[in-house]
Amino acid sequence: MSASGAVPDAVVSIADLEPLARATLSDLTWNYVAGGAADEISLDWNHAAWRDLRLAPRVLTDVSAIDTSLTLLGRDLAHPILVAPTAAHGQYHPGAEAATRRGAEAADALAIMSTLGSTAVADLGAAADGPWWYQLYVQADRAFTASLVESAVDAGAEALVLTVDTPLLGARDRDRRGGGHTVDGMQPPALLGAPPSVVMPADPRPYQRVYNPHLDPSLTWEALEWLVDLSPVPVLPKGVVRPDDAQRCVESGAGGVIVSNHGARNLDTVVPTAQALPGVVHAVDGVVPVIVDGGIRRGTDVAKALILGADAVLVGRPAIWGLTVAGAEGVQWVIETLWTELAMAMGLLGAPTVDDLSADLVWSH
Repeated sequence: MSASGAVPDAVVSIADLEPLARATLSDLTWNYVAGGAADEISLDWNHAAWRDLRLAPRVLTDVSAIDTSLTLLGRDLAHPILVAPTAAHGQYHPGAEAATRRGAEAADALAIMSTLGSTAVADLGAAADGPWWYQLYVQADRAFTASLVESAVDAGAEALVLTVDTPLLGARDRDRRGGGHTVDGMQPPALLGAPPSVVMPADPRPYQRVYNPHLDPSLTWEALEWLVDLSPVPVLPKGVVRPDDAQRCVESGAGGVIVSNHGARNLDTVVPTAQALPGVVHAVDGVVPVIVDGGIRRGTDVAKALILGADAVLVGRPAIWGLTVAGAEGVQWVIETLWTELAMAMGLLGAPTVDDLSADLVWSH
């Protein structure tokens, strides 16, 4: 793990940062953060789907003042780039989630912290002053889950992000080739004392080996409705790709919907998020915000997501690369680089505000 410091001047894009992170981390840790499911087809698709969208800029528009700001769930934000929830930041940098939060705050970004993080929930709130949300894996023990929700809200979380696409893990072949991954066997501080959601037999049959003690495979719509009723802050299901599921999220009281395929880490050949996004946006019909993640690497990707109807985007792996290379300053650099590129894209598209990023800016002829 590296110590905190500035991102080297030679690094000018997110793509330049990735190999520096790779050189810093062990093979075991790198394969965990970089890998996708099975043959990693969807991992490639996530990037390619944004890349393959063609832009159709309008000209002779006054872009002397570019405004990337928005309001999301009542919170005024300087830009629509959020830090996605990812596990165990302590394996990338000694500052762990506290460094991630400080970097996000310095870049005026909202950060989402994970249940599987390296930091106790109560300590997350004291890490920085910027806005943050808490990502939740509902446990089979609902009383324990309720206490986790209470701790997160008491610590200052302004919303809960409920992961709904991971009742069990996918084929993490990179991890298995390397002999496992760094989170295997670890007990995240948030889950200390949690009864396992699945009790594995001493000698599990092959089909039983897919389960994980931290993940509840019996999760249903009832869990979302229970959490919405329980939580004093908005609940946003994360992992939605189908329009009918998105519509049911809204009907169940969700405060927003996050289009995600879990970074292509679970089910290979699942639809890339750029292709799933328009259908979800249509189904939600503006009732709640729609956020998207998966393969965002450039400001043009952020612009395309907003053009397709997203209110904001989540960035996961690039934030980890920044954290690995330069701690809080690295996270700040990643967000500010994407923010700058977004402003460039908006100006060159003839869209001075995020509301001007309309569907006609994607080439459809």
